[in-house]
Amino acid sequence: MLDTYRAVETPEGVELGLRVAGPPVRLLAWGIDTVIRSIVYAFLGAVFSIAGETGLGAFLVLLFLAEWFYPVFFEVLGGGATPGKRRLGLLVLHDDGTPVGWTASILRNLVRFADFLPMAYGFGLLTMLLHRDFKRLGDLAAGTVVVHRAETAGPAGVPRHAAEPPAVPLGLEEQQAVLEFARRLPTWTGERAEEMAEAALPLTRERGRAGVERLLAIANWLVGRR
Repeated sequence: MLDTYRAVETPEGVELGLRVAGPPVRLLAWGIDTVIRSIVYAFLGAVFSIAGETGLGAFLVLLFLAEWFYPVFFEVLGGGATPGKRRLGLLVLHDDGTPVGWTASILRNLVRFADFLPMAYGFGLLTMLLHRDFKRLGDLAAGTVVVHRAETAGPAGVPRHAAEPPAVPLGLEEQQAVLEFARRLPTWTGERAEEMAEAALPLTRERGRAGVERLLAIANWLVGRR
């Protein structure tokens, strides 16, 4: 079987486990996005045609912008995924596992013209087949990777919870302690969890169950959940 698991360390020193996405599922996501764009373009074309040549010119400008910036908009503002990627559980990240930003997203999508050559994304497909992380030329240029969105997108064992940033900056050892607390939380009784959370009172400023919830929220923030 292909080994698609990659362990990366975030700038905060937290290790994330990522499962990179291969060509077949990415092709399906691209197909879904193509269908969505085609439907929208057909609708807008019909609307703008009412205005004659002026409407046609405006439609062509809009078509150009939408074709190039449709992926950028969704990747940056839509949690790293276009509708097609989201439907198939994919998302775009920086190589270090952090959410993709404007610069990287614009670059990876502008390089699509090279990926498309000589036809039908020939170079892009060839590059993905040759690269261990299935990167096309745009990903190589922008330092991005397409991965499967896991239910536990951060370190294994951190239960999902509404994320909150810590009130004070945390060192690497303190971050690791918070994450370890979250991982072990399901194995403890409620009383034991509250007892352990008492040790972090200067951080949580809460006692009892509220302190436990606060630590769990910080752990989710540390693994990149927002």
